[in-house]
Amino acid sequence: MVFFSFSFSLLPNNLVPTSPPSPYTIFQSHRTISSQFQVRFRRRSFRRGRGARVMVDGGGDEEMGTMARTEMTGFLPSRNSPVSGKTEIITQDIEEETVGSDKRKSRNFCGPVKLFGVEMSPDNVAVSIVYFVQGVLGLARLAVSFYLKDDLHLNPAETAVISGVSALPWLIKPLYGFISDSIPLFGYRRRSYLFLSGLLGALSWGLMATMVDSKYDAAICILLGSLSVAFSDVVVDSMVVERARGESQSTSGSLQSLCWGSSAFGGIVSSYFSGSLVDAYGVRFVFAVTAFLPLMTSAVAVLVKEQSSYTMGPNLSLLNSSFYANSKKNIINLWDAVKQPNIFLPTLFIFLWQATPHSDSAMFFYTTNKLGFTPEFLGRVKLVTSMASLAGVGLYNGFLKSVPLRKIFLLTTIFGSVLGMTQVILVTGLNRQMGISDEWFAIGDSLILTVLGQASFMPVLVLAAKLCPQGMEATLFATLMSVSNAGSVSGGLLGAGLTQIFGVTKDNFDHLSLLIIVCNLSSLLPLPLLHLLPKQNPDSADSTDPSKSN
Repeated sequence: MVFFSFSFSLLPNNLVPTSPPSPYTIFQSHRTISSQFQVRFRRRSFRRGRGARVMVDGGGDEEMGTMARTEMTGFLPSRNSPVSGKTEIITQDIEEETVGSDKRKSRNFCGPVKLFGVEMSPDNVAVSIVYFVQGVLGLARLAVSFYLKDDLHLNPAETAVISGVSALPWLIKPLYGFISDSIPLFGYRRRSYLFLSGLLGALSWGLMATMVDSKYDAAICILLGSLSVAFSDVVVDSMVVERARGESQSTSGSLQSLCWGSSAFGGIVSSYFSGSLVDAYGVRFVFAVTAFLPLMTSAVAVLVKEQSSYTMGPNLSLLNSSFYANSKKNIINLWDAVKQPNIFLPTLFIFLWQATPHSDSAMFFYTTNKLGFTPEFLGRVKLVTSMASLAGVGLYNGFLKSVPLRKIFLLTTIFGSVLGMTQVILVTGLNRQMGISDEWFAIGDSLILTVLGQASFMPVLVLAAKLCPQGMEATLFATLMSVSNAGSVSGGLLGAGLTQIFGVTKDNFDHLSLLIIVCNLSSLLPLPLLHLLPKQNPDSADSTDPSKSN
């Protein structure tokens, strides 16, 4: 699918759920669409009448509270106390009714805070902040690009190798899900890994700001930074899946919208400063600022409500036996889940949908080498696409989350293919003949395609979350996202091959228009396989029932 005009990041945008990812790189998501605004959820059941609230989260915790309390005492004198006459009794009745009414109104106005229709519980706040950090880490993307090109003087081939290396952590996400599901660290399966992921990210960017001075050191640090984001992404994804299980697609869509909305907001914040900070202070300064951002992930780990399984001192033999037992169990469960038709067939479609070639790299070289777009302007384009990604999430959350998946994929794929052809106008210069500058046309083109791309990615995240069975949320969801990421990488490789075939280089763009046309038409190829997706009403809670899915 060709939705985004440009791809400026070395840390793949949805190989990295960080900022609003490109539909070619975002799949996995978002972050999901996801997930491109993609916080996670707590399912609550309220038992009224005895003043008790049972709150069940994905970790199995139960907390008892008094939120459902219906009795009001201490406000009025007892109705059985002596009174002087009928007038006083009537007055007391009126006062009691008034106080009760005021109490009910107060209770209505002081309800829980919601965003995208999701209650902002501590868990959901933590997930939204983690996704915000993923988005705001885009601050360093342009800095990395210019550091590799200008400071280390790497050629395009070497830069491509480092870019490929940075994508590796996103292709083995099931491993992180397996570790998180199977091996509690310090008694916790989610909280501990979030904390350590933040520290790893801070370390990697701190080294980039102070000590890195070779391409090998840079590759290692970029890899560690990507690993930090990928691992934290798997952890929060598992939290979302735990809370989305059994919910309708509409509810799951609201949760994914909150996640990817947070990511897109972070992308907006970072995009505004990314280009100007590089010009004003240099890349090392940007790396130093970026090093503080992952610490937010470590800080919010304490908000995650999770029951500790660490009830005794460490026992190495018990830990090893538990590890092997859980390993065997999770591998068997993963295989049993993946081979089910209602999981395998939609996953196959998602891979093929993502694996269509695109011309992002060729367009990047064209806009920088031919049109002369500056880093400052590229930062502004990134700001526009971040805002457009947020709009795309809003479009899905407001109008599309109750629409059947097949219809969403059909319409967005067709419109995306047609609108993607507008890049030909930029390449041929027709926009200038119409009185539109290259800069303004590029901004408008990126805005429209990003909105459509984000809206089309959100149902992918919803579908992936609903496919995951209980007990292996992190592992299976990460597997599905890795398959999506693998499709994105495959699409990039196919696009690179077509670029070579058409003879498009950093200086020769004679056949770039033909490359764009072929890539956009190829995005229509998966449409005959839409029957692999569930067809029933997506709002049904059992929409992934194997007997009803296809």
